[in-house]
Amino acid sequence: MERLPTGVKGLDELIEGGIPKGFTVAAVGEPGTGKTVFSIQFTATGLARGEKCIYVTTEESRESIINQAARLGFDFEEALRKGSLVIIDALMWEYGDVWSIKELDVEELISKVMEAKKYLGHGHTRLVVDSMSAFWLDKPVMARKYSYMLKRSLARWDVTIVATAQYAVTSALGFGFGIEHVADGILRLRKAIISGVLKRLLIIEKMRQTNHDRRVFEIEVRNGEGLVVVKPVEISGDALRRLSPSPYFEEGELRF
Repeated sequence: MERLPTGVKGLDELIEGGIPKGFTVAAVGEPGTGKTVFSIQFTATGLARGEKCIYVTTEESRESIINQAARLGFDFEEALRKGSLVIIDALMWEYGDVWSIKELDVEELISKVMEAKKYLGHGHTRLVVDSMSAFWLDKPVMARKYSYMLKRSLARWDVTIVATAQYAVTSALGFGFGIEHVADGILRLRKAIISGVLKRLLIIEKMRQTNHDRRVFEIEVRNGEGLVVVKPVEISGDALRRLSPSPYFEEGELRF
């Protein structure tokens, strides 16, 4: 089985070398946990390997994604000029911008991704959708259906998909579960305030056809590197039982 490296230092060895080619992987979590940084690294790693990439941004502009990538040491502007990267802007639609989406509609998204795939030409493509949550903001009951539509429609297009989903700040039971149901892999990104310091966490909840690590890991976002897996975290039994639904942990529940 061919696996695609994520570009996140310390992660690939936890999933037998990378994400299986052709998978749909959900990166889910509340705001500020590193979903977009992960998405940028996944894209940049593909570009560095000579792969073609499509990045759909729904909550930031194309320019913002390019600027964030530059801060991490990745030149997305050069990839755009070379024709190996397409950034579809689903936030800032402009007349005449062929790589933008006027309405947050899943069918329009799929159509635009197919158009970008044809533009990039033959061969495997990494696809990022950051985030899918934007497509069901006013109709969360449709989350699972829209996620299934995306995966099914692109199943024969030789793509590996990373799709992010954002939980509501007030409840981790927000809008993540649609994409999780159809995903082949789930990377859950979390955060905790420990002694007044923000700590980010990663749990590999699911990766089909993979003997993945099941521990909780501390992660950091570092300038020039991006997301980095730091070390495993000890977690109390009470916190572990409510790991998925709770947005924050209490002091003393985690040991770094």
